Amino acid sequence: MTLRFSVLASGSTGNAIYVETDKQRLLIDAGLSGKKIEQCFSQINLCPSKLDGILVSHEHSDHIKGVGILARRYNLPIYANEKTWEAMLPSIGTIPLEQKYHFATGTAKTFGDLDVESFGVSHDAADPMFFSFYYEGRQLTILTDTGYVSDQMIGMSKGANSLIFESNHDMDMLRMGKYPWNIKRRILGDEGHVSNVDAGIALTDIIKDSKADIYLAHLSLDNNMKELARMTVQQTLEESDIEVGRQVKLFDTDPYVPTALKVV
Repeated sequence: MTLRFSVLASGSTGNAIYVETDKQRLLIDAGLSGKKIEQCFSQINLCPSKLDGILVSHEHSDHIKGVGILARRYNLPIYANEKTWEAMLPSIGTIPLEQKYHFATGTAKTFGDLDVESFGVSHDAADPMFFSFYYEGRQLTILTDTGYVSDQMIGMSKGANSLIFESNHDMDMLRMGKYPWNIKRRILGDEGHVSNVDAGIALTDIIKDSKADIYLAHLSLDNNMKELARMTVQQTLEESDIEVGRQVKLFDTDPYVPTALKVV
């Protein structure tokens, strides 16, 4: 009896994360087409027809593109907070009333044998939130799409055995890159995305004397590289005497290739 997950896709082109126990199977966000998400599931030898529901973090297209089609195709319940429901309904098509469920920010729900707690993040969406999953004393926390990491977010992440954590951009690459200034300002702002350096600093506060597997997520295709994100976070952690490779293990995520199904 274990808690397991796979980062099916992560990045500005689309995000989807699969979480399961022996009795529950949940999809967190569906930011690719229905066909592409089905292909991601097939790569880890699973099928979305076995899902018990979809949790939605916020209404941006890279998190909801496939929500409607998957819900209708497989008769899946969708869980989101009230403001996210209002914001995403025009984009996901008609959803039968019996498949609509509310999951308020800052509350907890139990899905069979899996407890899930939601918490707010700072992003330019209606009411963005992410989740911590608890099962048999194990914890998985997902935290992406935030402009900064607050004390509350750090508190929600502490004790996690596995973390899926935003490391969106390298600040120098972003500042020198091709994006127009208004987009750069949005990404760098308090409702944008966390940089590699800030990810490392926040993870230092979260980890301290604990151990964790950290999956660096939501990397920008234009303003980051896997090796750079990993190197920057590792350097920041090691400057605080957190030993990478023993106390902490760092893993990549990819916009197109799912991570192997991993036990938390």
